[in-house]
Amino acid sequence: MTSNPQRQPSIFIPHGGGPCFFMDWTWGPADTWIATRRFLESIAATLPAPPKAMVVISGHWEEAAFTASASASPALIFDYSGFPEHTYQLTWPAPGNPELASRVTNLLSKAGLPTATCSDRGYDHGVFVPLKVAFPEARIPVATLSLARSLDPALHIAAGRALAPLRDEGVLIVGSGMSFHNLRGYLRAEAPERARAFDAWLTSAVESSTPERDRLLSHWREASFTSYAHPREEHLLPLMVAAGAGGDAPGKQMFSDEPMGAAISAYRFDG
Repeated sequence: MTSNPQRQPSIFIPHGGGPCFFMDWTWGPADTWIATRRFLESIAATLPAPPKAMVVISGHWEEAAFTASASASPALIFDYSGFPEHTYQLTWPAPGNPELASRVTNLLSKAGLPTATCSDRGYDHGVFVPLKVAFPEARIPVATLSLARSLDPALHIAAGRALAPLRDEGVLIVGSGMSFHNLRGYLRAEAPERARAFDAWLTSAVESSTPERDRLLSHWREASFTSYAHPREEHLLPLMVAAGAGGDAPGKQMFSDEPMGAAISAYRFDG
């Protein structure tokens, strides 16, 4: 722990389904995502100070190596389909941060991790959809970082650990994904029990001591119902980065809900 007043936590947030927070309905009743929206709206008030910048890792961007976007004015990437026309007119003009992107790649490289930079990556919906809710003014500069295509959980924990010094510089590290992501599992009879079991295991892992947390998250496929909760793990890997950046104290669950019958959680790391 530290007394640094600008030190930011690292967090893992659910980004919902497509542009769900900007619709009257999505795959269920109109109130499906209200609790998640209210949680996202509350985040800024829980931080020790307004972040100077954010590093955001989205479950919707994978590259061979950890790749940081050096775009100064990222466009929005509407990487969803079949939604109402107005959801393709959303705006969120938060500035990019090429200097921070360079710092991110330097920290990862010093840790011996594979890195790259791109100059033209915009904000995919795992970035702009939840952050338009959480930080609607769009004033905080953002550097986005891809997952590594290997999807190795230990590698992503190591990446988070390499990025942890940014927190002392007032940078908020945000993993944006979903703790449950089985599009064919939503609203099915077996979903509540299986999702709750996985969510309980995941929360216990996050709230363990750091060495045990790293061990459990690195071997998360050994838990119950993992293939049901995550047929593919790209939406869980942003949690590994946030946890790796989380320091030496246990993490904590900061939100939970059951939209479409499946438990989801958000986590915060203040160590």
